[in-house]
Amino acid sequence: MKTKTLRQTKVNIVTLGCSKNLVDSENILTQLRGNGIDALHEQAQEANVVIINTCGFIDNAKQESIDTILEYVQAKEEGLVEKIYVTGCLSERYKDGLAVEIPQVDAYFGTRDLPALLKAFKADYKHELVGERLLTTPRHYAYLKIAEGCDRPCSFCAIPLMRGGHVSTPMEQLLTQAQNMAKNGTKELILIAQDLTYYGLDLYKKRNLAELVDRLADVEGIEWVRLQYAYPAGFPMDVLEVIKNHPNVCKYLDMPLQHGSTAVLQRMRRGITRPKTEELIDRIRQSIPEIALRTTLIAGYPGETEAEFEEMYQFVASQRFDRLGVFTYSHEENTHAHQFTDDVPDETKLERAEAIMELQQDISAQLNERHLGQTMQVLFDRKEGDFFIGRTQYDSPEVDNEVLVSAQENYVRLGDFAPVTITQTEAFDLYGELAQG
Repeated sequence: MKTKTLRQTKVNIVTLGCSKNLVDSENILTQLRGNGIDALHEQAQEANVVIINTCGFIDNAKQESIDTILEYVQAKEEGLVEKIYVTGCLSERYKDGLAVEIPQVDAYFGTRDLPALLKAFKADYKHELVGERLLTTPRHYAYLKIAEGCDRPCSFCAIPLMRGGHVSTPMEQLLTQAQNMAKNGTKELILIAQDLTYYGLDLYKKRNLAELVDRLADVEGIEWVRLQYAYPAGFPMDVLEVIKNHPNVCKYLDMPLQHGSTAVLQRMRRGITRPKTEELIDRIRQSIPEIALRTTLIAGYPGETEAEFEEMYQFVASQRFDRLGVFTYSHEENTHAHQFTDDVPDETKLERAEAIMELQQDISAQLNERHLGQTMQVLFDRKEGDFFIGRTQYDSPEVDNEVLVSAQENYVRLGDFAPVTITQTEAFDLYGELAQG
């Protein structure tokens, strides 16, 4: 017979999925620690309680979340873990079914159930901690989630089912967060939301992203402000002036476009056509010629013909994006697209995604060659093997290009900026040496 442990609660928070989930985990960590509970992020050593913050975005992410839950259930059955709590998007969407299928989990919580999760630890939600956050990233960069949820009607996306409608975070709260993080050594703020461009519509009755970025750029100690996840339809053009006029706002924009065929975009309910998309890209590049544009696309949407895929392929070839990623279509229940037959075979989806990435690899290699011999400002994130690894203003952590500098011939302090002269280029990486003088 098992006996109840007398050891003190030690919590391990495991995060799956995107940077928005990471921010949620950081808020859980902050609240637990604020209540005097010993909590760590992704450090299982000696933890007797685990919180799994799940992702439910697409099939692969859902499977990873389920596999992780089952892994900790096994650990619980072996006596290595006493309690398992599951939160996040997968739990929000499927908690009833999960509770039946995996009853060994002690409790399931949704994306907006942080106070209830805290109660499981006999802890209170501390409002005074709202402007503060313990970071799980290196302290020199942090994600700043400016809004929750989404009001867009995209046919393929289950995010509104898991995160609800768009809710902007008040600007003063965001500025307080930014100021607190800057005081603790954060140099780069990466703005995230399901759609940055919707920011302020609910609170201020207008798209207010430009003012927010303008004010964040003035926070003392913030040397880079980066924008991710901007929706193309209704893009607020005044944001371009802010990007252009502030030296510390990165000349970088992450704008998921999803496809290059007007017919597919219409079926996706994206509210934009290919010509309008191309016009927007042209205006952005004319306004800020040095800007790096990142996008993501979906291969194999229901009904996608060879001709429609070829349109997307040619769209990528002509636009020559600086950064690009591709997802294969995932048929998500309760979305608008679920009523259509998922008729593109998985093998074809994968072939199409790989064809786009092969094209992008060539484009990226050619674009990177332009930097040969240039001296670029680099923010160094980590040391790995024989290299210090950093990024330029044109690259976001985890998903974009990196700059590698030999650790045998150079020394930099992690979290610092340093000028690097590029000596070698590859498709997705740059190599260099610290500039002299």
